[in-house]
Amino acid sequence: MIAASILVLAAAAAAAKLPPICTDRPTKANSICTVPAGKVQVETSLAGWSLSRTSGTRTELLTLGSSFVKLGLSARSDLQLGFTPHAKLTVRQDGSRASGFGDLVVRYKHRLTGDDESVQVAAIPFVKLPTAAKGLGNEKVEGGFALPVSFAPVGRVTMTLGPELDVLADTDGHGHHGALVNLINLSAPGAPRLTLAGELWTNFNFDPARTIKQASADAALA
Repeated sequence: MIAASILVLAAAAAAAKLPPICTDRPTKANSICTVPAGKVQVETSLAGWSLSRTSGTRTELLTLGSSFVKLGLSARSDLQLGFTPHAKLTVRQDGSRASGFGDLVVRYKHRLTGDDESVQVAAIPFVKLPTAAKGLGNEKVEGGFALPVSFAPVGRVTMTLGPELDVLADTDGHGHHGALVNLINLSAPGAPRLTLAGELWTNFNFDPARTIKQASADAALA
């Protein structure tokens, strides 16, 4: 799979001493930190494009404005709403196309550890609601639970581990099955306002029809 996206972060900081802005984009890893209580943060991808090939089928997906809107609930928790205003799916083999609004993802993030602890852990339960236009989604409710763990192995380098359990709909539409996601992310500051990141990601989807294995190596600038 090949993916490319442009990240734009829009945030207003009214207070003088707010903590640094912390995002869950553009990498696959989830950050441990949360939005300050009472604050709203918007993370938006202007455009994204991906290409996947499965069993000889070439599928292209174009997304516009994919966003997460986050509301800080407390010093350690926030509520997140993810959505894609417009997506276009094209299957090259048969020429089929679908476009419109995407699925809605609701996430709750709670940091389990204190501010000064060397190892930081967060819990992120989430659910996907089938709001996508016909042909874009599977019209099923799905969800999962992520447990990111972050620490500094050396200097200013941060390592994040991202175990995640997903509950996905079967391809035949008659039940649900599990999927296991994991990743290793390394990030470090390249300049006062620039962060460099690299990560390895795996996904094992245990669909009854067949097990699907995916892996990727990714790099990002924030």
